[in-house]
Amino acid sequence: MNKRNRLWQRLLALAIGSVVLAVFGQTVVQAANQPTLESLAQTTVKLQVSIDTVWVLLTGFLVFFMQTGFAMLEAGLVRQTGVVNILIENFIDAGVTIIAWWAVGFGIAFGTSAGGLIGTDNFFLSNAFILQDGTINYAMGAGGSTAGITTLTLFFFQFAFAATASAITTGSMAERTNFAGDLIYSTIMGAISYPIIVHWAWNSGGWLAKMGYHDFAGSSVVHTVGGFTSLVGAYLLGPRPNRIWDQPPPASNLSLATIGTMILWFGWFGFNPGSTLGTSNPGLMSLVTVNTTLAAGAGSLSALLYIFFRIRKWHLFCGLNGSLAGLVAITGGCAFVMPWAAVLIGSVAGVLAIVAVDIIEGFRIDDPVGAFAVHGCCGMLGIIAIGLFGQPELTLNKKAGLFLGGGFDLFGIQAIGLTSIVIFTIIFSWMMFSLLKAIGKLRVNPKGDVLGIDVYEHGASVWPDVYPIDHLLDQEEDSDDSEPAGVPIR
Repeated sequence: MNKRNRLWQRLLALAIGSVVLAVFGQTVVQAANQPTLESLAQTTVKLQVSIDTVWVLLTGFLVFFMQTGFAMLEAGLVRQTGVVNILIENFIDAGVTIIAWWAVGFGIAFGTSAGGLIGTDNFFLSNAFILQDGTINYAMGAGGSTAGITTLTLFFFQFAFAATASAITTGSMAERTNFAGDLIYSTIMGAISYPIIVHWAWNSGGWLAKMGYHDFAGSSVVHTVGGFTSLVGAYLLGPRPNRIWDQPPPASNLSLATIGTMILWFGWFGFNPGSTLGTSNPGLMSLVTVNTTLAAGAGSLSALLYIFFRIRKWHLFCGLNGSLAGLVAITGGCAFVMPWAAVLIGSVAGVLAIVAVDIIEGFRIDDPVGAFAVHGCCGMLGIIAIGLFGQPELTLNKKAGLFLGGGFDLFGIQAIGLTSIVIFTIIFSWMMFSLLKAIGKLRVNPKGDVLGIDVYEHGASVWPDVYPIDHLLDQEEDSDDSEPAGVPIR
């Protein structure tokens, strides 16, 4: 009996010991896998970086899609003899800009600042990768940016902005620009002129950024630069052939122009909300989105109403440009003003775009799509509006606009920054286009003015069944290098 009892006692002890070991072992494993505060913080940071990266890339895709909008808008507003030319210019500008931006532009814009004027490194994305122990890590941010995205992400997002600045210029210089000249000036804009302004305003070491200059998504950096570049280019080019002043040639396809405008409006939801460069402040993202939409709607309505009281017609083109004017004007201040101010800014911009077209026409400058009126004039309006209506709880330096009791502090900063950008852009553009004109690469060959630029530069018609060009191609082959005497463009 004693032996049997001892056996049961041993078996019971063994069973109890096994249970204790199992419970203890599971507890040890759980303790080993229990996340620490440090590991939780690291996981949270990685998750936020991933979300921010997806957000910025997606909005960058929307901004890039705006190239399609510009192509459709401009193709619809020019004459049918220049549609192929405007399409290929908008298409290839993106290809030219990405190479120029990669090689030089991004480094000038977001490289280490030299005196607040220009970036000095990160050319060819040389600082975007960190090679260590046989692995590649990706550098975060650039130009002093505190956004939780990689340098590569910022590079792509800002490239889409750079391509937009060039696309603005093609519309103003449509139908008579030498195609090789377009490639040259687009490269220079993507590599030098636009990046310098970006450095001033958006690089933390830039002199305008240090001064407290406000331009959230580019009313001046993108649109004013593109607008004044296009104005100088259009002036030095001269008007299109057979241009009758105060009687602009009719648009070739208002359907395309409308589609292009709606694509641009849609793309602006990448342009402005994407400039938050992250999702950590959902309230700001929502404010920017609402302000953007309100200004576009107000601009379209004010433009339509203004032109109706002038000519007693509901004018589609004016309505389209009015919406774009509102979008341009709110781009700089969409994060710094309240919704009521966005409505006011958009309403003024819609009327201003029409008035500015009249003024430019009065100076005998041929701007086929009203690019300077929309982007140049309304871009300036957007920057000044921040100085007038800036909400102190929203502005970067907590200063209020002039009309909100803030005095001239914020207004003065905005005025100084805008004036500097305009002066630099005019001087640089004048030098760039004058050089192209001197070497015969600014305006298309005189044959192109007679045959049509699509025929001369590309040997194509966008509507060959409506506008056949075989006889014009034969005429070009039969002509010599002198200016031909052909049928004028209508």
